[in-house]
Amino acid sequence: MPRAPQTLDAEAVRSWCAGALEALGRERAEIDAINVYPVADGDTGTNLYLTVESAAKAVDAAFADGTSDVAEVIRAMAHGALLGARGNSGTILSQLLRGMAAVLAEGRDGDHLARALGDAADAARQAVAHPVEGTVLTVAGAAAEACAGGGELVTVATAAYEGARTALERTPGQLDVLRRAGVVDAGGRGLVTVLGALVETLTGEAPVRPASRAGRPLPDAATACAAEGGPGPAYEVIYLLEAGDAAVERLRARLDELGESLVVVGGDGLWNVHVHVDDAGAAVEAGVEAGRPYRIRITHFEVREPARRAVVAVLPGEGLAGLCAEAGATTLLARPGQPPAGEELADAIRRAHAREVVLLPNDTELRHVAAAAAEQVRAEGIRVALIPTRAAVQGIAALAVHEPDRRFDEDVVAMTAAAGATRYAELAVAERQSFTSAGVCQAGDVLGLIEGDVAVIGHDLTTTARTVLDRMLSAGGELVTLIVAADTPAELAETLERHVRATYLAVDTTTYHAGEGAPPLLIGVE
Repeated sequence: MPRAPQTLDAEAVRSWCAGALEALGRERAEIDAINVYPVADGDTGTNLYLTVESAAKAVDAAFADGTSDVAEVIRAMAHGALLGARGNSGTILSQLLRGMAAVLAEGRDGDHLARALGDAADAARQAVAHPVEGTVLTVAGAAAEACAGGGELVTVATAAYEGARTALERTPGQLDVLRRAGVVDAGGRGLVTVLGALVETLTGEAPVRPASRAGRPLPDAATACAAEGGPGPAYEVIYLLEAGDAAVERLRARLDELGESLVVVGGDGLWNVHVHVDDAGAAVEAGVEAGRPYRIRITHFEVREPARRAVVAVLPGEGLAGLCAEAGATTLLARPGQPPAGEELADAIRRAHAREVVLLPNDTELRHVAAAAAEQVRAEGIRVALIPTRAAVQGIAALAVHEPDRRFDEDVVAMTAAAGATRYAELAVAERQSFTSAGVCQAGDVLGLIEGDVAVIGHDLTTTARTVLDRMLSAGGELVTLIVAADTPAELAETLERHVRATYLAVDTTTYHAGEGAPPLLIGVE
């Protein structure tokens, strides 16, 4: 019989990540089904899977770069989890891995693993604004306590797993919502799966699987929501944040005032922020005040059980994303030069938690990626209609006529017609000399693009915007939509509104603020 390994090496870490991902893939539907706390939205298993998937990809990338140093591989695992953390439990798991990585970078024997699990449990608890017993935090603490004495690597890993499994079985007695639903904690269940993958990596044998139920049938989402006493905040907001420690402390205090289920993990200038709030825009604005938020995801919690229909929209700018989220859409932020990947779009469709989804890419360049993402989730049983919106103003027009109560095909036709009836334009600033359809532009010139083609070359935003608007309205129109970025002069929108009122008496104007990351001005004419 081969001797059990005494230390973790780089290949073992890679195998652990791959094994955890495979195990969560098998069990994610079961974990989703028992997700009743903190929100009964049935996605904990999926969120944990996506978090570990990001960690595993980072580890594979480290190997592809020729890295064989185990400390570097462990750090890659933790960093990948931080970047890809999803949901409350996924965010906490990323902090657990980060806490372990700091110790395992120093040594990989049983004593170091025991200390790593202890530090990880402490770090995760400190990351949660208001720790609750009977959750993944309790399970992590029990795992650390069970192996605190150290010993050989396999002994420590097995003791941690058994301690976590025993603690998981006790969670219904610690949290009333679990007891009433007849289930164990979903996040804790996922952590036991991850620890079980470590044991299997070291021993070659899968440990005894934990039970998910507590002697009663699994609840549906509506029952679980009622068991907890009704709905909580309307939105889940998650983003990565580049900020210093002092700014993050102020952010914690502000978000704690705004909502609940607050978890802030990370360090060294990069953080993952998770919170449930009623005012999604305020949560994003707090991040802007603290530093640079990106990869912003806003999920609407209004419907706790799988909705009949949802809208997923890709949008430039935090303010616009928050606005559409408040209108009921699941949003995905697109930053200049950083379009969302296909897997991010597919993930957003899954997060919508609906049987039918209307996808609004709002960018010509995303049409092929969006089509591939739609095809991917259709294979999972979700009905998806892709409306090829080419700009955010078209997406807003489509969302404005969305009626989830009518037949799916009729809703898609109406939304497609509204988007198609909206002509769009954009202002941009030239970065270098270039030949365009309107002539030669120089670096710093203001470009007015109508339907994607450069139509006007100007020297200031206001004059160029007025010229573009007049050209668009020369073909008629009843409503002008202006979307301004955070760094666009405030008087620009006011000037254009006055111009429309004075020149086009039958045309109304609506202005939205896109926030950070959007083009200077987007124009829609319906």
